[in-house]
Amino acid sequence: MSAIDDTSAATGAAGGATVATNGIDLAYTERGSGEPLVLIMGLGADRSAWDAHVAAYEKRFRCFAVDNRGSGASSKPGGPYSTAEMADDYAGLIRSLGAGPVRVAGISMGGAIAQELALRHPELVERLLLVSSWARCDDYTKEIFRHFSRMRGAASPGEFARLLQLWIWTPAYLNAHLEELREARREPATMPQHAFDAQCAACIDHDTVGRLADIGVPTLITAGDRDIFTPLALAAELHEHIPGSSLKVFPGTGHVHHWEVLDEFNEFTTEWLR
Repeated sequence: MSAIDDTSAATGAAGGATVATNGIDLAYTERGSGEPLVLIMGLGADRSAWDAHVAAYEKRFRCFAVDNRGSGASSKPGGPYSTAEMADDYAGLIRSLGAGPVRVAGISMGGAIAQELALRHPELVERLLLVSSWARCDDYTKEIFRHFSRMRGAASPGEFARLLQLWIWTPAYLNAHLEELREARREPATMPQHAFDAQCAACIDHDTVGRLADIGVPTLITAGDRDIFTPLALAAELHEHIPGSSLKVFPGTGHVHHWEVLDEFNEFTTEWLR
C-alpha cells in the first residue's frame, strides 16, 4: 500500500485536524457546507492566509484550508520538497476525507501544487483555480526565489517581511495601507528556515509545461497585470497550454491581486467555482 493511500485523520489544534499522508502529518481546517473545495496556499504561508476568502467561500462550499508540508501545524521534514510530492500529500488528504472529486484553488506555489494534483490524480479534481501561478520558472523567477531563500536566512523577520511586501503588493496598495503593512512586519516568523528553503526549491524546480495539455477539467487562471514577482506572461503560458482554460486579469493589481481587490476576486471566483 502506498503512503498516500495509508491515511488517517485526528483532531488537531485550534479547531482543526490532521491527516497522516505521504509520510507526514498534514493539518487543515474545515469550514462551511456544500461541494468540497480544497485550498492550497503559497510559499511560506499557512492556512490562515485563506481566512478572508473562506469568509466568502464557506457560504457556498465545504472549505478545507490546509497547511502545506513545512508550514503551520503540518510536518516540516528536511527538503528539498517538490510540487509533485506536495500534490501527493493533498491526494492523501482528499482520499482520507472521502471528498473527491473536489474543486481545488491554489495561490502562487499552491497553484503549482494544484497543477500536479490535477495531473497526477485527475480522478480527485473537478475544477481548478490557479492564482498568480506558473507552469515553469524562467531564470528571472528562479533568481527571485533564490534571493528570497538567502535573504530570509540573513535578515530579521521584520526586514524579510518588508522585502516580500515590496515584491507582492503594488505601489498604489502599499501607499494606501502602509501602516497596516508595517504592523504585519511585527508578526514573529514561525516557519523554520530549512522548510522555507525546501518550499523555494519546489517552486524553482516546478515544470509542467509539457504535460498541461493533459489537464481535462475546467480551469480558471487569475493574475494581476502589475505583478513583478510572477509576471503576467507566466499566467499567459498556463492559459496557452491548458485546453479550454480561462484567464482573468485584474487591472492595476500585483501578485496578491486576490487581496488587493478582495471583494471583486471573491465574488468572481465564487461564481466560477460553482
